[in-house]
Amino acid sequence: MGAPDQNQLEQAAVDDFSKAVVDVKDIIAPPAIEIDFNHMLIGGKYFRTFFATGFPRWVSANWLSPLINFERPLTISSFYYPVDSALILSRLKRKIAELQASLNIDVEAGKIPDPNIKITLKDAEELQQAIASGNEKFFHFALYITIRSTNLQELEKISRNVESTLSALGVITKIASLQQEQGFVTSMPLGMDKIYLTRNMDTTSLATTFPFVSSELTMDDGILYGINKHNKSLIIFDRFQMPNANMVVFATSGAGKSYMVKLEAIRSLMMGTQIIIIDPEKEYEKLCLTAGGDYISFSQDGGQKLNPFELSGIYDKDEDELRFKILLLNGLIRLMVGGVLTAIESSILDRALILTYKEKGITPDPATQRREPPLLEDLYKVLMAMAENDAHILAQKLEKYIKGSSAGIFDQKTNIEIKNSFTVFSIRDLAEDLRPIAMYLMLDYIWTRVKKDRKERLLIIDEAWWMMQFEEGARFLHSIAKRARKYALGLTTITQDVEDFLATDYGRAVVTNSSIQVLLKQSTAAADKLQKVFYLSMGEKQYLLTAGIGEGIFFAGNNHVGIQVIASENEHNLITTNPREMKKMEDENLRRVEKERLEKLQIPIAQEMTGNQNPTEMNNPEVQQNNSSANMTNPTNTAPSLMNQGQPITSQNIQTPNNSFVTPQAENSVMSPNVSQNTNPIMNQQNQIPVTNQNINSQPQQNNSLNQNVGNVSGFNPSPQAQFSNQIQTGINYPQVDQFGNNQNATPNITNT
Repeated sequence: MGAPDQNQLEQAAVDDFSKAVVDVKDIIAPPAIEIDFNHMLIGGKYFRTFFATGFPRWVSANWLSPLINFERPLTISSFYYPVDSALILSRLKRKIAELQASLNIDVEAGKIPDPNIKITLKDAEELQQAIASGNEKFFHFALYITIRSTNLQELEKISRNVESTLSALGVITKIASLQQEQGFVTSMPLGMDKIYLTRNMDTTSLATTFPFVSSELTMDDGILYGINKHNKSLIIFDRFQMPNANMVVFATSGAGKSYMVKLEAIRSLMMGTQIIIIDPEKEYEKLCLTAGGDYISFSQDGGQKLNPFELSGIYDKDEDELRFKILLLNGLIRLMVGGVLTAIESSILDRALILTYKEKGITPDPATQRREPPLLEDLYKVLMAMAENDAHILAQKLEKYIKGSSAGIFDQKTNIEIKNSFTVFSIRDLAEDLRPIAMYLMLDYIWTRVKKDRKERLLIIDEAWWMMQFEEGARFLHSIAKRARKYALGLTTITQDVEDFLATDYGRAVVTNSSIQVLLKQSTAAADKLQKVFYLSMGEKQYLLTAGIGEGIFFAGNNHVGIQVIASENEHNLITTNPREMKKMEDENLRRVEKERLEKLQIPIAQEMTGNQNPTEMNNPEVQQNNSSANMTNPTNTAPSLMNQGQPITSQNIQTPNNSFVTPQAENSVMSPNVSQNTNPIMNQQNQIPVTNQNINSQPQQNNSLNQNVGNVSGFNPSPQAQFSNQIQTGINYPQVDQFGNNQNATPNITNT
């Protein structure tokens, strides 16, 4: 045999190279697969497959949610096989005949018909009718579940939990014994059913098994609004990434609407968004002050003023600001005079407003609109100067806001400014008839400031139904909702009065111009109204009627999910208005303040116990002797004794209020090595004069009593020098000689009584 030619050598090299190439399957395949009768070991992980053999008689949408949202990772595979309707109708006809025959046999034999057969017959007849009418189709359905774990013990635990969960749903499952390999392949996304164990289902029942039980409503950026009630995912949204940043919140009283909005406000504040709130009920004061904001409270005798005639001074080619301001002032004046103006009055008012600005040199020319604006009083003077009697009547209606009971609120120069990142306007201290006017004026003022500086802001209007009561207020609110996006403003309207809010076209337009809508717990009447506006299902309506605090439906664009508003402990303590919780926090705060106060008193009391002496002097016997002598000979340097009425105080006869004596030899005494021998504490018992510096000085002085330094603290022991059962200490300086003239060098024992 001759030597191979060059072509043969090249072909052999190619063949060898092909054999050496690694296939993709070789790369991803595990090193080994171990198959047992009820599990598989693949790449160090254990797998087990179950199949469903029985299903509940009745099912509803989302009924497989506990399995889909199972606490451990698992794989769910379902297969749907359509069956020809003609074939299934033929089989149903035969099956129905068999069931009827069985029942007839039992009746003829005098037996009680089997109830299971009667139920099966009824189901078969209903299915036959539904398929024949075309309302339903017939399918074969197979369900497989594969679990995995790192060890057998955990695999067994997960198996029990899965079987328990499915059993609670009415599903009968079995382990695919001796079919684990086929079960594993079936659970892979290959579309291959290697076991093929099916159950008959119609279209309606089959639809409930789809695993897409809920939708996630979240963004990559934004703030947390709450938890998705369906799948426990986070609802995170950035309002300013929506078509508009407006939001409406509807809820009955106590459902948590203000709680949710406060939570959004402080979380948005952390993201750099400016917060402006109109607060009718003083609910936001604590939150505002804690956040370091400006809380501006309006009242008839307060110092805060707003001039409704003020202009922004910002030129916008798309908007005639003076014209828009005159339209707003028309609405404000209508609110002030309490009704609809006649055509003549409306014409007079329009001319008067233009003339009022003109007298201040302000015209449609933007260059003139930075000049000092007029006041309400200027409009009053213009109306009074007009010849028409209707102008005088209109001026008289405005007179109470200039000279009458409501003067000083709306007819002065503006003296406030929105400079803080968190600003709250409160109108609770205003009379109820002035609140809609004040809210209208505040909205006008805020809108003027918003146009001056475009940055992301949230404008929150609580109890917005105040504005919606009047056509002018509703129109203005709708105007802001439509134009807010242009100025990077997010408008939040909150109300519990759904009927009033949705009664007008303007209210409904505010809702449709809000990218986010939140519905919390509702009354029956409100739920009926909202069902029509938001096209709610009966289940969603029922959910709103039974929702708990902070629970509801969160709408964002065309999607909506159930929501549970959640807050951290610190956030909750800051925003809650629950009376019991607020009382509890108030009591805890008082205890904390009292504890801090007592701790601060500890150092001064310790100083009083030592007579405020210099440490060097306290350790010098000569200085102590001189001090003692001075105290004995100088009556003016003495202090009264509360316990001994004129009796000399010695180490032998110090008497307590209960007539017991403190003696150096008493048992259970507390040694006090830090107390010099010229100090002998005594106690103040209950029902006696409180031992304080103030009431000590008010007692009559006794010539025989000695200099006394007293500290009074209740609730804790401020000094280790002496301890008493009632925790009140009194220190008394007494001479170094006892009643027998003997020098006492040892520290006296002090008895607890």
